[in-house]
Amino acid sequence: MQEIFNILFVDDEENILKALKRLFMDEDFEIFTASSGKEGLEILNTGEFAVIISDQRMPEMTGTEFLLKAKELYPDTIRIILTGYADVNAAMNAINEAGAYRYITKPWHDSEILHIVKEAAQRYKLIKENKQLTELTKKQNEELQTWSKELEYYVQIHTIDISKRDKEIKILNEKLRKNSKELMGCLRNLIGLRAKSILNHSEKVAFISTEMAKKASLPTAEVDIITIAGNLHDIGKIGSSDVVLFKEPEELSSDEMKQYIQHTIKGQLAISPIEDLYKAGVLIRHHHENYDGSGFPDKLKGGKIPLGSRLISLADRFERLSRYSEIDEALKKIWSMLGKEFDPELFILLESVIVEHKTILFSSEDIIEVELSIKHLMPSFIISRDVIGSPGLIIIKKDTVLTEKHIELLKRSSYEDYSKSGIFVYKKRK
Repeated sequence: MQEIFNILFVDDEENILKALKRLFMDEDFEIFTASSGKEGLEILNTGEFAVIISDQRMPEMTGTEFLLKAKELYPDTIRIILTGYADVNAAMNAINEAGAYRYITKPWHDSEILHIVKEAAQRYKLIKENKQLTELTKKQNEELQTWSKELEYYVQIHTIDISKRDKEIKILNEKLRKNSKELMGCLRNLIGLRAKSILNHSEKVAFISTEMAKKASLPTAEVDIITIAGNLHDIGKIGSSDVVLFKEPEELSSDEMKQYIQHTIKGQLAISPIEDLYKAGVLIRHHHENYDGSGFPDKLKGGKIPLGSRLISLADRFERLSRYSEIDEALKKIWSMLGKEFDPELFILLESVIVEHKTILFSSEDIIEVELSIKHLMPSFIISRDVIGSPGLIIIKKDTVLTEKHIELLKRSSYEDYSKSGIFVYKKRK
């Protein structure tokens, strides 16, 4: 038997409420209406509601204020704001302040609002099921704790070998870790089902940002959160149109960009109901914030951007640039954006990771070794062989990322005077 969900529409215009009620008449929903935020709150007290759709412009209490109060009383209920084109900023405030799921503009398309409400109801169902699973897990953990105490008592009485008990506990912990990995795998599979290219991109971003976090000596727990966020940073794109999904950001039209900007918020909303993924959701929300405050969605600036988000942002841009550019060119482009889009202090971590793990990040077919004269060297080139001077001294070690100072050193040392070969560097095959 299919579950029937309660839906509440709140609008001070009676004709709109009637139109909405007619639209949902044949759907598997129980429809309630209210002409004000106050009346809406009274109705919410009468039962369990899956979805609330509220108009923004209402006397006495705005839609945002109403949804904020509804969130405090019924945090699991999915909240949607209904607004005109002129109030899109207010709708975004409702998303940020009242935790609204999304907004719908007036006049709406019947098929669109039907789809959105059905999708919201399913989301509410998933939240309920997740809570039930959480409660079940809690109960099982309590039973496990009881069993553990009984086992301990049994050990004391019968002098069971302590090592056997430790082994059993390790097995239980391993199962918990396995379950966590399987959950991550399921979410990553969802991304892969939508677009294999996003999955491949996410895997590289996760690897680079994780290695950067390790080099920054962050605690293991923070590194793990960054790994999760790196793998899932684009999960919000699952619901994007193909046009937005497969274009580079700089190729998007203004309307397409509005949709693209939403993917960070959608990504956070998608995983934040899972308690263990909440912190990763925060990093996902802010991985497109720019260091100078020009990014989105919240225009955070400098150190106010979470460190994990800053690391993922660098890794994300490098991976995208390296698809079409050589490694050194990609690093050079990022260098030019330090202080604007990226944290200047983190660039050295990115350089180091790329040099150390280029064979993992790029297949042997992607990377070639070329021999260049000093005059053709440029900063950010990566040395592929030790540069040996006279009499046999190493001037620059293998895997060094060239700077202007290195190039000046080579010129001053008259390297070309005592060696018939040039300088060997790594380059990405175009």
